[in-house]
Amino acid sequence: MKRIVLFASGSGTNVENIIQYFSENKQVEIVAVLTNRKDAKVLDRCARLKISALYFNRHAFMESNLISDFLNILNLDLIVLAGFLWRIPKRLIDYFPDRIINIHPALLPKYGGKGMYGMKVHEAVKENSEPETGITIHYVNEHYDEGAIIMQVKTFVDEGDTPEIIAQKVHELEYEHFPRVIEELLYKGDNG
Repeated sequence: MKRIVLFASGSGTNVENIIQYFSENKQVEIVAVLTNRKDAKVLDRCARLKISALYFNRHAFMESNLISDFLNILNLDLIVLAGFLWRIPKRLIDYFPDRIINIHPALLPKYGGKGMYGMKVHEAVKENSEPETGITIHYVNEHYDEGAIIMQVKTFVDEGDTPEIIAQKVHELEYEHFPRVIEELLYKGDNG
């Protein structure tokens, strides 16, 4: 049995997509979803989908071992950041080396780093008249959006595309590729 925890800060559309992708797979368990916002819509999604969800505050995550100790007890194969906006503390990365991944809505290293998330990324892509954008799935290190890249997928940006249209194109890539990459990583190195 492969065990995953998902982290999210917002509405949780990627979380729901991942949960649904693995819903029929008896070899993968979504153990819980964790969020740093008590008003995050992802909590409503988890309640509807009957997935355990927990809220934690900044102190529990950044200044204590509470979250890292909790995750360590769960015997996880992978921690997946799906729209989670806080930087991951080094001690958590040390607990789970090469087992924390993130998805970013741009082709890193462009439009990455602190403060570059969601519509801010798509607005910057439009403002700079980029001919393409996409997604980057990467391992997490102690710096925003600087971990080793696992996969990038591109989409064209047409001249008339608004930031909202760009966002939709990127979301489609996220929904198509993120669960598959998670599955591949879970079984990487397994025989059979």
